[in-house]
Amino acid sequence: MRLFPLLAGVAILLATSAQAQTYPNRPLRIIVPAAAGGTIDILARALSVRLAEGLGQPVVVENRAGAGTNIGMEAVARSAPDGYTLLLGGVTIATNPSLYSKLPFDPAKDLAPVSLLVAAGNVLVVNPELPVKTVKELIEYARAHPGELNYGSPSTGSTPHLAGELFGALTGTKLVHVPYKGAALGLNDLIAGRLQLSFDNIPPAIAHIRGGKLRALAVTSAQRSALLPEIPTMIEAGLAGFDVSAWFGLLAPAGTPREAIQRVQAETVKALQAGELRERLNQFGFEVVGSTPEAFGALIQSEILRWAKIIRESGARAD
Repeated sequence: MRLFPLLAGVAILLATSAQAQTYPNRPLRIIVPAAAGGTIDILARALSVRLAEGLGQPVVVENRAGAGTNIGMEAVARSAPDGYTLLLGGVTIATNPSLYSKLPFDPAKDLAPVSLLVAAGNVLVVNPELPVKTVKELIEYARAHPGELNYGSPSTGSTPHLAGELFGALTGTKLVHVPYKGAALGLNDLIAGRLQLSFDNIPPAIAHIRGGKLRALAVTSAQRSALLPEIPTMIEAGLAGFDVSAWFGLLAPAGTPREAIQRVQAETVKALQAGELRERLNQFGFEVVGSTPEAFGALIQSEILRWAKIIRESGARAD
């Protein structure tokens, strides 16, 4: 009588082995929880080309913007855990659990880390019409005009949003946060003067800085950016302890077969190590990383704890 469970177990093992050998046998999709044109979208499209070459299947990028990236993240969390749907997510994975009183999913439990991809610094930029040229002058102006300065971010809970909250908490100023469905929309409004400042990711902002459409005051990372070596850090500008950087990684729905995660992770790291892609990402201001699923998972857990403290102290909420 024990033969039937034994045979069933063998069948399952054989099916799993066959799946591992044939994966992937159809196109994959990477869901980007933001609008096209921003930092995360640039990264996804650059990676998808090399990933498709390594996996031997098309990799389609699908934008699902809205609700502070929750729409896109939930779409992946609710997808079949078969290795064919991936998420290119950022810091909101770690910040949204503290920003929202109730989420319909748990990023830490419903998403499986695949690989950390890159890190990218942020830069404090202002519209050139704003009469400030240093962080000190911005603080003085903000104190003299409470509630009159609007700053944009690609989504609620993103590092540009929380950098603004941290800035306000450290300086005793009141800035008005305006969330967008992607970085490109906010940058357009900043250049047009509908916003006064932003703590943008460096990649989409740098061309506008070089072109004189935006004025850079400081970078938000602990060290200066190799792309903007002449721009001081917020710490150098007088705000001790101000260290905010963005990171982006690849994730899958929880329960995705280990074999599929390992295959995608291996091809992802291989793609990131390729000279052409690495050089392109460096030009966009990304620090290329690549990691194991375990290392990326550990980072997410540490970031959840770190941002929970900052969000609690700043009083930031998204609902």
